[in-house]
Amino acid sequence: MSRKYDCSDPLERTKGLADAVESLRRGDLVVLPTDTVYGIGADAFSPSAVNALLGAKGRDRDMPVPVLVGTVRAAGALTEGSFGTYGQDLLDEFWPGALTVVLRANPNLSWDLGETKGTVAVRMPLHDLALQLLKEIGPMAVSSANVTGNPPARTAAAAEEQLGDSVAVYLDAGQSGDAPPSSIVDLTGSIPRLLRAGAIPEEKLREVLGVLLVDYDDEEDDGKEDDGKEDDGQAAADTEAKDEGAKDEGAKDEGAKDEGAKDEGAKDEGAKDEAVEGKAADGKVAEAETANDEAVKDEAGKGDAKTE
Repeated sequence: MSRKYDCSDPLERTKGLADAVESLRRGDLVVLPTDTVYGIGADAFSPSAVNALLGAKGRDRDMPVPVLVGTVRAAGALTEGSFGTYGQDLLDEFWPGALTVVLRANPNLSWDLGETKGTVAVRMPLHDLALQLLKEIGPMAVSSANVTGNPPARTAAAAEEQLGDSVAVYLDAGQSGDAPPSSIVDLTGSIPRLLRAGAIPEEKLREVLGVLLVDYDDEEDDGKEDDGKEDDGQAAADTEAKDEGAKDEGAKDEGAKDEGAKDEGAKDEGAKDEAVEGKAADGKVAEAETANDEAVKDEAGKGDAKTE
């Protein structure tokens, strides 16, 4: 039986967050608000929970689930190497907010988000309740709270109508906004590529990056097939864009910059390294820590910092 919490009430919000954290740790699903539509989320390091999420939506593994994080440091722990100059500039400018970035996934992490082809689509939402939950539980696999093919839910009640008891906890923060989906930028190649135009205009992205490939660059290339949508650097984000217009995540919501969170310690055996966050400075970049995967050391943590 699902539990619902009216998060406009401080006591209900506290109870709801505690129940959501415990449910996620048990491998259950939670519906949460984001800065655009409501999302259905699972512990990103629990393959069975991610499979349950895909099943609840009626979605195949070839449409992998994006990941929401609560800090930039947590995102870094999920990826291979650094963000690079382009990536760091983008995150400094647009996180938390309406930017999803596609990066090479850390090969030492024990997780299974679907057929990602070695990439991960990551963003940090600009929503205080979502960030608070992410700081408690660590990175979450999150997709729009709807059955595939149906409109994304903009209220907890609309999400419940579609997902029912497949979800353990519904966190109700009222009506979500009408913001467009996040912009998606692929950073796996030598030059950033815009996979989906969204809340952040292409011009603003170019101002930060200086150079940006877009789909029409390929279309003008003398009949060359556009293979961008199938290459490894785009797999995770493109498949998300196919589903309900990829409205999992979106534009910026005022006042979401949380400060601080409790250190939760070790996660799932050999998988949940670097996913739990500590305290952040200026609500932007947090300290990170988690349990060691067999081959990965603690590098990320909970906190604040500035993605769909």
